[in-house]
Amino acid sequence: MTSADVVWHDLECGSYRADLPVWRELAGCHDGPVLDIGAGTGRVALDLARGGHRVTALDLDPDLLGALQDRAGGEHLETVRADARSFELDRHDFALCLVPMQTIQLLSGSAERASFLRCAHAHLRPGGLLACAIVTELEPFDVADGSPGPTPETSQVGETLYVSQAASVRVLSERIVIERSRRIISSDARDHSDGGSADQPAVERNVIELARVSVAEFEREGLEAGFHPEPALVIEPTDEHVGSPVVVLRA
Repeated sequence: MTSADVVWHDLECGSYRADLPVWRELAGCHDGPVLDIGAGTGRVALDLARGGHRVTALDLDPDLLGALQDRAGGEHLETVRADARSFELDRHDFALCLVPMQTIQLLSGSAERASFLRCAHAHLRPGGLLACAIVTELEPFDVADGSPGPTPETSQVGETLYVSQAASVRVLSERIVIERSRRIISSDARDHSDGGSADQPAVERNVIELARVSVAEFEREGLEAGFHPEPALVIEPTDEHVGSPVVVLRA
């Protein structure tokens, strides 16, 4: 049975594809194993593995990694449950380390990023590359103030409907706070939505905080960890997602 965490992750993150050409190009230019940090259910890791790359997918969530393993089939892919701030793997010869979808900003600030950078540097071969997508600008909104907000995202799993909608974005001095409302609607609840007596689905509040960091700041932190910054790349915006710079650091 698929866990709710897997469903929410797939629903809120799994359909994003605008960054895949960047990761494919980087993997194609760096012959050797690839380390995907915050791999989740395998959105990037599986795409690269199916392209013939040897991928190690690292995440802290066992349910997400379990779903990734189930989907991997015979691909050249290994999963590792570990913390991005303190991982220690058997191999230290990765050609490329990727951190997609602002995952680096889930770390609380410069100290935690420094811990990750030290780990990443230790696992890259000389000349290996670290590439981290970050978000620097988001348009604040709050549906409580009358903003319509983005269109809800939905996923049908068996007889159950999962609904997720971004409810607000707050841009503060040191962090960006993104709040989503989540609802799980059973088939019985939908059958009674025309006026029956079924209970209304409870709304779950999900909050993610992203530590704010600029390209220049992260490049300075990379220098302190022994990396050499290279020109940043850009993931273009889509109708549903903002664009994203990709900080590129050479070991």
